[in-house]
Amino acid sequence: MTAVFIHIKSLLRILPLLVLLGACAKQKKIFQSDCNISKDYQKVSFTELINHIEKYDKQYVEVSGKYKEGNEQSALFNDSLFSSHALHDAIWVDFSQDCPLYLPGTHIGLFTYNDGQFTLMNKRKVTIRGVVDASDKGHLKQYKGTIDRVSFIEL
Repeated sequence: MTAVFIHIKSLLRILPLLVLLGACAKQKKIFQSDCNISKDYQKVSFTELINHIEKYDKQYVEVSGKYKEGNEQSALFNDSLFSSHALHDAIWVDFSQDCPLYLPGTHIGLFTYNDGQFTLMNKRKVTIRGVVDASDKGHLKQYKGTIDRVSFIEL
């Protein structure tokens, strides 16, 4: 009985820590634009989109993956550990100035300097909505295709 009491007492000590860690987890942020607001987006897996990109050409899609940005890179990659992360298996992401993305009800834009920093997206899992362009292979034609006119991103 004493061992059970000690075990319960130990659990009660770490419970506040677990609650605190859960509270510190990043909240998801959603940025949207008014572009293509009347369109229906087809939810598609990353693998399906990569394997059959011509089927989705000029279609409005919602897809998730790991976003990577850098010098001459703005791309969505499969977030699975068991798949290729080569550029030819990624999708170029073209954020259009015609479709500015904002947090709903605010003037805080996705690419706006706010509270001393920019919105951090690099190497994060995101869900985006946009139009597929299978003929646009992105920077230096290295990618499978492009998602253009991004009108929604969830980080």
